[in-house]
Amino acid sequence: PTITGFLHLGGLRTALYNYIFAKKHQGTFILRVEDTDQNRVVPGAAEGIEDMLNWAGIPPDESPGRGGPAGPYVQSQRLELYGQASAALLASGAAYRCFCSPQRLQLLRTHALRSQQTPRYDNRCRHLTPTEVAQKLSQGLDCVIRFRLEKGVQPFQDLVYGWNKHEVAEVEGDPVILKGDGFPTYHLANVVDDHYMGITHVLRGTEWLASTSKHLLLYKAFGWEPPQFGHLPLLLNKDGGKLSKRQGDIFLERFARDGFLPEALVDIVTNCGSGFTEKQMGRTLEELISQFEVGRITTHSALLDLEALPEFNRIHLTRHIENQGLRQKLVRELQGLVELVYGDQQVDPDVLETDYVERVLLLRKGHISLLKNLVSSDYTYLWVRPSVSRQQLQKISAEVDEIGKLVLGLMTRQAGAMTVEELNKDLRSLQKQTRETKYSSMMQLLRLVLSGRQHGPSVAEMMVTLGAKEVCGRIRRALSS
Repeated sequence: PTITGFLHLGGLRTALYNYIFAKKHQGTFILRVEDTDQNRVVPGAAEGIEDMLNWAGIPPDESPGRGGPAGPYVQSQRLELYGQASAALLASGAAYRCFCSPQRLQLLRTHALRSQQTPRYDNRCRHLTPTEVAQKLSQGLDCVIRFRLEKGVQPFQDLVYGWNKHEVAEVEGDPVILKGDGFPTYHLANVVDDHYMGITHVLRGTEWLASTSKHLLLYKAFGWEPPQFGHLPLLLNKDGGKLSKRQGDIFLERFARDGFLPEALVDIVTNCGSGFTEKQMGRTLEELISQFEVGRITTHSALLDLEALPEFNRIHLTRHIENQGLRQKLVRELQGLVELVYGDQQVDPDVLETDYVERVLLLRKGHISLLKNLVSSDYTYLWVRPSVSRQQLQKISAEVDEIGKLVLGLMTRQAGAMTVEELNKDLRSLQKQTRETKYSSMMQLLRLVLSGRQHGPSVAEMMVTLGAKEVCGRIRRALSS
């Protein structure tokens, strides 16, 4: 990737397919940072991209952070190699020096656009004699190095799109491969790096498909064996439009900050694409690797429906809650969220006890999409014990004590796990034992005792989630106030 900003879903998808392909074939997944356009480099972006790949569960085997036998893995640290490569192309006549000024190139571009033509370099300096080149160099004129595009390119077999060829020399001018500042362009740097790093397979976005013939001409000029290329179809919004970077709503940092699990992102990004034997929600990375076949990738654009992400997350969050090791991590995260959200509301230490928090998670699994749902206003009653007076309760029903004793008796009889359905039946039975309190009034009274609020989840649901011990404690406190 280029390090011009944060890693977004398109970048994750490309990295993910490379990772899955490498692991499927017991290969090595390499992260190589492209920073050849120094004007666009964002400080810290390289570390951020690697951090996000680690967060997503697809850590590179070799990278700037990890190192490896083929390093360095940052292109700006490999300038000597690109200089030697371009010198070799100059010596063989496959490349030449170009002295055209930026002003002349801009005029060519303006003229082409006015004529409604695609801007292209006119290859003017290709025809300079060695004497003319030497004379211009002696004058200290700035220059770049361009690669001579040849006509009659050989077709190549793309792993996704099949047989392809693009007669680049007919539609493009000779491309710059080494800029005046000594930095290479993408075309030279990636060909040189792929060769020296022993890259066997490249999976990249379909926008590079038209450039592949150009890259293969470079491999031919060097006399090197090229890797196999596979181009991934575009990742688009569900309506077929480009993913929007404007509000930062496709960057991985945003999803991590909002509490989405990396497994859910990996699942949804592969689910909307192709390359796998089955297409169902809830797949793990191990399942994706076992199901993957590069020949199954279709050329259709992948349409990503981010509105479905909470449902993907619900499935993976449920799996985390069911796994004892992962559940303990969620317990710690939830304890931290409770303190963060309700820290100024005198949270009782009892409701931060590991056993209580763990029970809440187990009871709410399948009902929540994000861990932070459990600190929303609907669940305030779990963490903040209400301050309710007997006087408030007596306004609802004069039978406060009788209702309290009936519910306390019910709770002490609940030896096993309570269910919402059974509790609803039991509460209706209790109401019939009161003299004049209607069922709706009894529910209103219990809701106030348990949560201090008039709205929220059903009383039975609150009682099940709080547990018999906490329900009894809240009733006794209210009756004695």
